Amino acid sequence: MNYKMVMQYDGTRYDGWQKQGNTGNTIQGRLEAVLSRFAGEPVEVQGAGRTDAGVHAYGQTANFRLQTDAKEEEVLVYLNRYLSEDIEVLSVERVHDRFHARLSAVQKTYLYRVGMGSGKHVFDRKYLYHFDGSLDVKAMEEAAGYLRGTHDFKSFCSNRRMKKSTTRTLHMVKIDVDKKEDVIRFILIGDGFLYHMVRIIVGTLLEIGQGKREPKDIIGILEEKDRAKAGFTAPPQGLTMVSVEYE
Repeated sequence: MNYKMVMQYDGTRYDGWQKQGNTGNTIQGRLEAVLSRFAGEPVEVQGAGRTDAGVHAYGQTANFRLQTDAKEEEVLVYLNRYLSEDIEVLSVERVHDRFHARLSAVQKTYLYRVGMGSGKHVFDRKYLYHFDGSLDVKAMEEAAGYLRGTHDFKSFCSNRRMKKSTTRTLHMVKIDVDKKEDVIRFILIGDGFLYHMVRIIVGTLLEIGQGKREPKDIIGILEEKDRAKAGFTAPPQGLTMVSVEYE
């Protein structure tokens, strides 16, 4: 049986989503270990997105297969009983055999939070990037407009050896300012995202907000298809995967 699960996690102490040979401290690795004990045999988990070390999720989606016809509630309870307190599985449901968490996804939403002002944001420091300085929000919003739509985002990808298509569609790049909390939220919705794409976009927008670049520079950056032309890669702790949508 093929099962779909939705989970949330605090990525602070993990080496990212993807299982790696040099570390067992990954979200995928922890999930597979618990599910394998449940099933009594190795279980492979496929995630919708490979979040980096330190990146969080409100609604990461994954799928896995079990040889036994286990009840959804039974799997859900077992997972949450044996997973650590910073990972919670929100739902488990049986899905058709062709469902694949990554390949079947049609839309993903990410949130990036930037803390402003002189305060240290003590209780949120693991979940936002503290930026010390002023930003021109209108300039960033203008720049965001050039990112919306379908483009080749090769300049916003850290994988320089990427052989597959780097064309993606961004449906939304929204900048929301919360003056009460001194936080700026970058909300990005698209059909898919490249390696470090959200963080590079945010880093580039922050440079525009600082006046280091002009909003229209985005046009040239996209045309160049060169990672070196875009801005810095914003730190991981500010990024959260919000949700994954399917048809």
